[in-house]
Amino acid sequence: MMWQNHQLDNTVLKTSEAITLWKADKGIVEISENALAVPIKLGDQRKGYVFHGHGKLLLDTIVETEGGAIGRPVEKEIDEPFLMLGGTEEIQKRLSTVSAEDFAEMGYGNPQEFAARAEDLCDRFFENRRICSCQCFGEEYGSIFAFHNKASKFDILAAKGSKLVYKAMSMVFVSNENKVVLKSPGEVVLSHNRKSFVIRR
Repeated sequence: MMWQNHQLDNTVLKTSEAITLWKADKGIVEISENALAVPIKLGDQRKGYVFHGHGKLLLDTIVETEGGAIGRPVEKEIDEPFLMLGGTEEIQKRLSTVSAEDFAEMGYGNPQEFAARAEDLCDRFFENRRICSCQCFGEEYGSIFAFHNKASKFDILAAKGSKLVYKAMSMVFVSNENKVVLKSPGEVVLSHNRKSFVIRR
């Protein structure tokens, strides 16, 4: 199945409270109360959401090496619309009816303006991405987030259990229990059980 077959639900909702969308030892993604939320569907199943509110992304992307710590944490305020796939069952219980004031608070004159922006975000994200099975973003497969960056592209976070991949404009960070890879413009760091190998560029 192709993710180009995604559809946005006709109903826009809002978060009834601040929600932790993802949390693990390495980081957290949060969204504020009263954030706009529109479900992403494949067929009759909800597979994710487009959110627009005041969010936060925190990631521990520091690698400990024999020579000291390399890298720095990611701390990002999220005030642009972003996409989340997975984790829909728990979120669905914490959404409520939206009002005209909620749209105005986020800078929209009407629901159609938000729907058009959410559709554009989805179209750009799903473009040329083929998914073999619509199940691959189910609860058992973790979550994927797509955040706008300054290059008008996406920073991507994919997480499942202890496995984490974060790809941004200037870095790639991969972590799985005691194995870590950090790629930045100046160096590549490989770490396993606190034994590390650093390649300077």
